[in-house]
Amino acid sequence: MEKNRNLILAFESSCDETSVAVIEDGKKILSNIVATQIKSHKRFGGVVPEVASRHHIEQITLCIADALAEAKVDYEDLTAVAVTYGPGLVGSLLVGVTAAKMIAFAHNLPLIPVNHMAGHIYAANFAGEIKFPALALLVSGGHTELVYLAGPNDFKIIGETRDDAAGEAYDKVGRVLGLAYPAGKEIDELAHQGKDVFDFPRAMEKEDNYDFSFSGLKSAFINTVHHADQVGETLDKRDLAASFQQSVVDVLAYKTLKALKNYPVKQLILAGGVAANQGLRDRLDKELVQFDNVELLKAPLKFCGDNAAMIGAAGYAAYNDKILAGLDLNADPSLEFDWLA
Repeated sequence: MEKNRNLILAFESSCDETSVAVIEDGKKILSNIVATQIKSHKRFGGVVPEVASRHHIEQITLCIADALAEAKVDYEDLTAVAVTYGPGLVGSLLVGVTAAKMIAFAHNLPLIPVNHMAGHIYAANFAGEIKFPALALLVSGGHTELVYLAGPNDFKIIGETRDDAAGEAYDKVGRVLGLAYPAGKEIDELAHQGKDVFDFPRAMEKEDNYDFSFSGLKSAFINTVHHADQVGETLDKRDLAASFQQSVVDVLAYKTLKALKNYPVKQLILAGGVAANQGLRDRLDKELVQFDNVELLKAPLKFCGDNAAMIGAAGYAAYNDKILAGLDLNADPSLEFDWLA
C-alpha cells in the first residue's frame, strides 16, 4: 500500500442508482460504477421505493467488486469510506449506509457521512477547483435550492422551492405529454425546436426572497393541455415544451442573479440532475457575462445525475475537516442543509 495516496471508497444509493466509486485526492476518478434502474421504474412513470431498495440489495456487492477491480486497488489500499446518508428514499439509503459501515468496520477504516446535496455540489470539482465563497444553484428531481458556501463543508440554504422541485415538474409534465420517464432530456430537446407561445406563469419572480415555486406552472400546463383535449384542439408538443422550459429557466435565472447581486461570491456552481439541461446551462452562460468577478462552474454532464464519484469528492473535503461518523450512523431521508441566518 502506498501511504501517500488518499483513496476513498464512496457509496451512493439515495434513489434509483446504485453507485460505488474509488476517488483519489477528491478529484481523480479511479472508478465510478453506476447500476441504473430506469428500465424497472419506467413502466410506473416514476421511482417505486420498494422496487428501488430491492435493486440496491441485488447490485451493491457487484458494484463494490467492480469499483475496486477497475481502480486496481484492494481494501488495504483505502484511506476511508464515504456514504450518502440522506436525503433520499429511506430503504435505498439504508442499503448504501449498511454496506459502507460493514466495510469500515471489517477493515478498520474511517467512515465519512455525506449529504447527497453536498455530493451534487462537489460534482463540480471534476470540472475545476471550487473557490470560496461560492453560490450553488442545485436543481434536481427532489430539490431546487440556492446554497451559499462560505468555505468547504459550510453549506447554508438561502432559498428553496416551496412545493415541487424543478425536476419533479419536468417528470409530471413529461407524463402529460406522453413521454417516457425520466422526461427531462426529451423535454429539453423538444424545447429547442419550439417557441414560447403559451406564456406560462413565472411564480414568485417578483417576491423579495430567493424561493421558488413550480406547482402553479405545472397546473397551468396541465390545464392548457386538458382544455385543448376537451375542445378537440391539437397543441404542438415542441411549443408546449419550449413554453414550459422557458418559464422554469426564467425563474431559476432571475432568482440566481438576484442572489449573486446580494451575495458577493467568486463562483456560481450549477449542479444536480436538472443541471444537465442545455437551456439552463446556455441561459446562465449568457447572464454571467454581467458579473466580471464571478466564474460559472458547471458540474460535468456525466456527473449531474446521481453517482458515487461526487460522494467521494464531497467525502474527501469532509475527511480533511475530520467530519466522521460512528458505526451508529443511520439513514436520514429528510436531511437538509441549515438556513443562512
